[in-house]
Amino acid sequence: MLEWLVGTLRTYPQIAVFLALAIGFVIGPIRVFGFNLGNVTATLLAGVVIGQFHIVVAPDVKNTLFILFLFAVGFGVGPQFVRGLSSDGPKQIAFSLIVLALCLLVPWACAVISGLPLGFSAGLYAGSQTISAAIGVATDQINQLGLPPEQAKTYADQIPIAYAVTYIWGTIGSAIILAQLGPKLIGVDLPAACREYEAKLGGGAASSEPGIASGYQRFAFRAYLIDEASGLAGRPVRELLPGLRVFVERVRRNGQIIAADGDTVLQVGDVAAFSGPRPLLVEHLETILTEVEDRELLSGEAEVVDIYVTQKAFAGRTLRELDREPWSRGVYVRKIVRSMVELPILPDMKIERGDIITVVGSRRHVEAAIKALGFPDRPVETTDIAYVSWGIVLGGFVGALTIVIGGIPIGLSTSGGALLAGLIFGWLRTTHPVFGRVPGPALWLMNTLGLNIFIAVVGISAGPGFVAGLQQVGISLFLWGVVATSVPMVASVYIGHYLFRFHPAILFGACAGVRTTTAALGMVQEAAKSRIPALGYGMPYAVGNTLLTIFGLVIVLLLAP
Repeated sequence: MLEWLVGTLRTYPQIAVFLALAIGFVIGPIRVFGFNLGNVTATLLAGVVIGQFHIVVAPDVKNTLFILFLFAVGFGVGPQFVRGLSSDGPKQIAFSLIVLALCLLVPWACAVISGLPLGFSAGLYAGSQTISAAIGVATDQINQLGLPPEQAKTYADQIPIAYAVTYIWGTIGSAIILAQLGPKLIGVDLPAACREYEAKLGGGAASSEPGIASGYQRFAFRAYLIDEASGLAGRPVRELLPGLRVFVERVRRNGQIIAADGDTVLQVGDVAAFSGPRPLLVEHLETILTEVEDRELLSGEAEVVDIYVTQKAFAGRTLRELDREPWSRGVYVRKIVRSMVELPILPDMKIERGDIITVVGSRRHVEAAIKALGFPDRPVETTDIAYVSWGIVLGGFVGALTIVIGGIPIGLSTSGGALLAGLIFGWLRTTHPVFGRVPGPALWLMNTLGLNIFIAVVGISAGPGFVAGLQQVGISLFLWGVVATSVPMVASVYIGHYLFRFHPAILFGACAGVRTTTAALGMVQEAAKSRIPALGYGMPYAVGNTLLTIFGLVIVLLLAP
C-alpha cells in the first residue's frame, strides 16, 4: 500500500502538492494553549514530510503561483499605500520605516554574528518576521547571483528549514510582546486607553469579542399611526426629530402609499414608516405614537450593499460630517473594512479612499449614497482576468530588468515586479472602478492558494535535506530567531510611544500592522476588549507588507558571498 502511494505521488506530483495543502489546512487552525501553527507553516511542514519520499515538482509551478500571490497582496493594500503618501499617513509611514529597518538589520546582525550560511540567514529573516512571501523573493535573488547550480539549490533548500524553526516564535512571540508585555513596558491600562479613545471619537462601549456578531437587529423599519396628540403632524419630517438618525421613508395617506423626503409634511391619520436605530425608535416614538401592522407599507425595497469608497471629496471626513450630507438620509453604516480589517463604527471615525463600507437602507437612499461615495461592490462571480494578467505581465517585465553592481546583478525580480504592479493596479482600481473587478473571495483565493501552493512545493523540494539541516542548526537558530523577532517588536513599542507619541489605543495596532501579524492584532484586541487597536493597523500594514517582502531580496544582497 505504501509503495503504491509513494509511486503514485512520484508519478503525479500535483497530487502531492494538494495533499500538503489538505493536511496543512486541517492541522494549521488547531489551537494548543491558545496558539496555532497557521495554515502556511502547517502546509510547509506537511510538504517537508511528503518530500521525504523524494518527490520532484517542476519549479515553474511554484513560481507561477507565487507571482499571482504577490500581485494579489499588492492589489489588496495598494489603495492604502498610495493614500498614505499624500494624506496624514507620513507620520505612520515614518514610524513604519524605522521599525522595518530594525526588522531587516536585527536579523542581518544575528546572521552575521552567528555565521549562518546564506540560505539559513534568509530563512531566519523570513520566519522571525513572519513574512512568507520573502521565501520566494530571497530564492529568486539567490538564483540571480550567478552561483553554481548546486550551491544555489543548497541555499534555497536552507530557507524553509530556518523559516519553520523561527516562524513559531515569530508569531507567538510578537503576540505576547504586543498584547501582554507592551502595555506594561509603557505603563498603560490598554482597555482604559481604548475606552478613552473611543469616547474621543464619539462612541460608547466597544464589543468585547471582535468578530462575534450579535443576533440583535440594530436597525428597524416600523409603521406608526400619526395622531394629533403626537405633535408630529403639520411639520416637514426633517424637523420632527432633530439631531436623531430617524427618518420617514414612506407614508400611507388616504389609501395611497407615497415616498417621503425631508420636505414631506405628515397629516393626522397618516400611517408613516420610520427607519432608524431600534433604541431611538423605542425611546422617541413608542411613547407618543401607536405602532400598527401595515405589511404593504413596510414592504418597500431595502438593500444591503458594500460601497467601495473612491471619491476624493469625502475621503478624510468623519461619519459625523457625512451625516450632514443630503444623500446620507435613510442610510445606515453596518461595517467598515480597511486593509481587510474591520474597524469600529464611531461618529468621528474617518473614511478613506479604498475603504469598503457596508450600508443598509431603502434602495433609493442606498443608490444615492453609492453615487456620492464611490462604486457598489456587489457580489459577482467574475474576475477581470485580463486586468490581472496584464498587471502581472507588465510587473514581470519591469522586475526582469537588472543592473550589475560590483559583479552582482540587482533587480526587483519578477516577484518584486508583480508586487509593484499589484500596488499600482490596486490603486488604479479605486480611481477608475469601472474596470479591474476582483471580488473579495477571488482575491482571497489568489492570496491563499497562490502562497500555499508555493509553500507546499518549497517544503516538498526541501524535504530530503530538511532533517539534516534542522539537526545542524536547530536550537541555536531558534534562539537567534527569538532575538530577531523580539528586539524590533519591543523597540517598536518604545518608538511609537515616546518618539511618535501615538495614542496607546492605536499604538499596538500600528506595531502589529508594520509586522503584518494579524494574529498579534487579534490578541491585542482581545486584551484591549475593543476593536479600537485596528485603527492603527491599516497604513503600517500596507507599508510593512510591501517592504518586508522586498527585504527578502535585500537580505540576500547584504549577505551574498
